[in-house]
Amino acid sequence: MLRKLPIVIGAVLVLASLCNALEVAGIQLPDSMEVVGVGIPDSLETGPTRLILNGAGVRTKFFMKLYVGGLYLEQKSHDPEQLIEADEPMAIRLHITSSLITSEKMEKVTREGFVKSTGGKIAPIEAQIETFISVFIDKINKNDVYDLIYIPGKGTEVHKNEKFYSLTEGLPFKQALFGIWLCENPAQKSLKKEMLGK
Repeated sequence: MLRKLPIVIGAVLVLASLCNALEVAGIQLPDSMEVVGVGIPDSLETGPTRLILNGAGVRTKFFMKLYVGGLYLEQKSHDPEQLIEADEPMAIRLHITSSLITSEKMEKVTREGFVKSTGGKIAPIEAQIETFISVFIDKINKNDVYDLIYIPGKGTEVHKNEKFYSLTEGLPFKQALFGIWLCENPAQKSLKKEMLGK
């Protein structure tokens, strides 16, 4: 007999109070994030998973501040290789700080990031990359917030301005995605260091 399982569309984000928020470039990042959806359907009984802010920094280019990036983990870590490989709940928050970022530019740099993260071996995850990249089709505005949330056994969810946008399945995709910021050739070395809390 088949058991009817509850259906949950999109992890539910419950941001902690900003009382202990970290301020980076004028942007306040909550010190923790609670994610409902980890271990579905058991999570509906055990409650949300709390992710804590591991570190945060600013992505810059030509002295312009493009976005603030924060890394959220169950337990703090300074080991980028372990974090990339881990099949554990984690999230990256991107808070856009520049009106100069366009959908086209964000798509371009993200694709370049996947190439660097995988050492050019993107073929196995090309379909997943296209699913993920679709979030940047809509116009990007200053102060838009993207939450990239990996949920083991489910995939990587994208939330834009606290609204669920898409789900991309697979651990290999998650490894490539988080590698954009944490690999040996990251989007920005100083941002990698800051996100690792160093």
